[in-house]
Amino acid sequence: MGRSPRRDLLAGLTVAIVALPLALGFGVSSGLGAEAGLATAVVAGALAALFGGSDLQVSGPTGAMTVVLVPIVGEYGTTGVLTVGLMAGVMLMALAVLRAGSCMRYVPAPVVEGFTLGIACVIGLQQVPHALGVPAPDGDRVLVVAWRAAAEFAGNPDWTAVGLAVSVAVIMLVGARLWPTVPFSLVAVVAATVVAQVADLDAAPIGDLPSGLPAPSLGFLDPGALGSLLAPAVAVAALAALESLLSASVADGMTVGRRHDPDRELFGQGLANLAAPLFGGVPATGAIARTAVNVRTGAGSRLAALTHAAILAVIVFAAAPLVARIPLAALAGVLLATAVRMVEVGSLRAMARATRSDALILVLTAVATLALDLVYAVIIGLAVAGALALRAVAKQARLDRVPLDRGDHSAEEHALLAEHIVAYRIDGPLFFAAAHRFLLELTEVADVRVVILRMSRVSTMDATGALVLKDAVERLTRRGILVLASGIRPGQRRVLDSVGALELLRHDGREYASTPEAIRAARHHLETAGILPADTGQGRTVRG
Repeated sequence: MGRSPRRDLLAGLTVAIVALPLALGFGVSSGLGAEAGLATAVVAGALAALFGGSDLQVSGPTGAMTVVLVPIVGEYGTTGVLTVGLMAGVMLMALAVLRAGSCMRYVPAPVVEGFTLGIACVIGLQQVPHALGVPAPDGDRVLVVAWRAAAEFAGNPDWTAVGLAVSVAVIMLVGARLWPTVPFSLVAVVAATVVAQVADLDAAPIGDLPSGLPAPSLGFLDPGALGSLLAPAVAVAALAALESLLSASVADGMTVGRRHDPDRELFGQGLANLAAPLFGGVPATGAIARTAVNVRTGAGSRLAALTHAAILAVIVFAAAPLVARIPLAALAGVLLATAVRMVEVGSLRAMARATRSDALILVLTAVATLALDLVYAVIIGLAVAGALALRAVAKQARLDRVPLDRGDHSAEEHALLAEHIVAYRIDGPLFFAAAHRFLLELTEVADVRVVILRMSRVSTMDATGALVLKDAVERLTRRGILVLASGIRPGQRRVLDSVGALELLRHDGREYASTPEAIRAARHHLETAGILPADTGQGRTVRG
């Protein structure tokens, strides 16, 4: 995509039009007010655009972050949220220095899809009080708050707020399908505001907004509260990193030849979150929806995101009295439509149909997002995904009994060898998730004299696998069965040696470079024990 300042300026204007009602709405939903949302969009949007790792990323207040902030506001108040944002900014910059940005690639797609679905549900439920025109009930669980708001509305229904919220949401959803290039969020909000003013509707407005950004200040910072705010700050930093890197990856996927720098993106987001609280702003992240609009409207450089922040700054200074008249129900309608549009039915259906594991991870992550919080949801999703992945890998480990090749032996000689010698080939990883199943299979071997372990196909081995192998050898030895090993790879020797298994196999010459050598040694053992005649197989080769 070639760089064009004109296209960047137009893209920035378009994104600002889309971002304005979202910034207002997310500021109100967070509990810090519309002015906090605008301050975040301006300050964090500009700094993340300048110092972040993506040329196309647009940052600001988001629904996912709002979900995390609501309980923090309830427990620690406004100053607590500002302090948490400051601490999260420091943590993000530390993650950038530690080059942790590449970790995003290890987040499975079902976790991301379940996370997004859960966020959409939470955002929608958060809007229920404003959409119904009732005061927000106490509580930090969105399901409980939404239920209480619905009960209060049922006792004394007022359809004005409902009509405004539903009208705005319908205009946005239908309009986006028919004319996707038109910013229907702003159109719907302006229309709802005009109707409310002209018809003198009883609809609660946003309220007075300051005509400009406040002077930067650290007056909110209480050093004594830093310890108690550490856990919320970690949650905010983790969410900011996850959502920002995910959004930057989405922008890369929508373009050709673009690749963001994940560590620089974390640094830019850290700087943005360090500065936003100084101006009364909430923590910010990369915004997927606004970033997508930026790319689709032809942005080619950071100028577009900077223009978006500058236009919002002008609105803060010049149009605060007009913005103050916007009904809260109209903003609730914007966020309800945003929540609906976040849900990609096709992607969810594809994940659900892919495998049972993917479906389980998606559902668990979505439910945890709704019932717990976003960071716990991601941790649960990653833990379940990791456990299921280990289970799948462990199933690849096999212990196959390999028949001895008849070679040029007579039928009697071959039958005699096969009666007393059994060869097993170990395929795949021998690690903690598969090792104990391997032990059970190996120690259940029938009454034979010699067991040959062919290990050339062992792909990886950890300490647990080596200990289990040692245990199996010792158990078989106690039963009077000679265990021989062949084909041990150089990379496996260190772990085997660390637990004493290699020394055990070397004892009395139990380790061989190849299977034919091990079989000759097994035959010699049987001859020495008087089980085979001394001349059996002389001059012949037995292959396993």
